Amino acid sequence: MKTLKNYIAFDLEFNTVNDISHIIQVSAVKFEENREVDQFDTYVYTDVPLQSFINGLTGITAEKIAIAPKVEKVMSDFQTFVGETALIGYNGLKSDLPLLVENGLDLTELYQVDVFDEAFERRSTDLNGIRNLQLHTVAEFLGFTGRSHNSLEDARMTAQVYEKFMELDDNKSYLNQQEESHGDNPFAALGGFFS
Repeated sequence: MKTLKNYIAFDLEFNTVNDISHIIQVSAVKFEENREVDQFDTYVYTDVPLQSFINGLTGITAEKIAIAPKVEKVMSDFQTFVGETALIGYNGLKSDLPLLVENGLDLTELYQVDVFDEAFERRSTDLNGIRNLQLHTVAEFLGFTGRSHNSLEDARMTAQVYEKFMELDDNKSYLNQQEESHGDNPFAALGGFFS
């Protein structure tokens, strides 16, 4: 897995009507040296009626959307927030990045890690026994909680899962180094006590 010291985890919520998806929330958290240092969070105006299913799933109301900035302003502000910082997401290649492109913001080249793909690769190791790979399930399995289907919470959970995966990789790397330096002797790390 690519290790990033500085990155932005992002997530979108959207309302799909007649097979067209309309962004209704854009959120991101900026991490530097393993800690959150900034966040971006806004609802997005649309005149398309909000599906009751989406309202129930996300808690986003028509009133919040009605007073939100228009998508062009949000895309401009989000691009400014991201700058040239590496991006990570959870299944972002499939849904979030294409939706940004449809709305005039192509951040594909900045996308460095898809945490869903990492979770998929770790099903039989770090996530052995997990019931599914939904973001909130993976987060709970690793000891985090958050309110799913709120893009700020989802962005934050994505970053926390990524941080945990990096920590697990660091631990494995350390154990491998210990095994290499001490060979087959299980007591070598204890010095001369058992020699």
